[in-house]
Amino acid sequence: MTAEEKVKKARKPRAKKVSKPVDASSVAPAPAPRVKKAETAHRLRIKVRAYEHGVLDNSVKQIIDTAARYNAEIIGPVPLPIDIKKYTVNRAAFIDKDSREQFEMRIHKRMIDILNPAPKVIEALTNIDLPSGVSIDVKMM
Repeated sequence: MTAEEKVKKARKPRAKKVSKPVDASSVAPAPAPRVKKAETAHRLRIKVRAYEHGVLDNSVKQIIDTAARYNAEIIGPVPLPIDIKKYTVNRAAFIDKDSREQFEMRIHKRMIDILNPAPKVIEALTNIDLPSGVSIDVKMM
């Protein structure tokens, strides 16, 4: 008996799958494909960034108050992850390489969504006066 014959003999034959007849009543209907509405929902996404969280929260509150004044539907503010940039600097210029200082900058971020904004809301938000150090990105989606 050769090695190949031993391997074939040691293998168990696989059982064949027998398909059963399918009842039409036992099959679940396929889910309906998603259909977009005829009128698409517009969204104004505002991302606000600042180094100080107190100034950021005050400016976000000011934005939300302005949008709420015109009965806009608001989602947020959603806190986004803080970007931390770390910098390591030598304390001395020449000898003490082991002596270093570490600095970090924290950038706090918030996101606000305004659903189906009216033209009055957009105009009010463009005329809003925010403190320095706060940057805003407005995107229409």
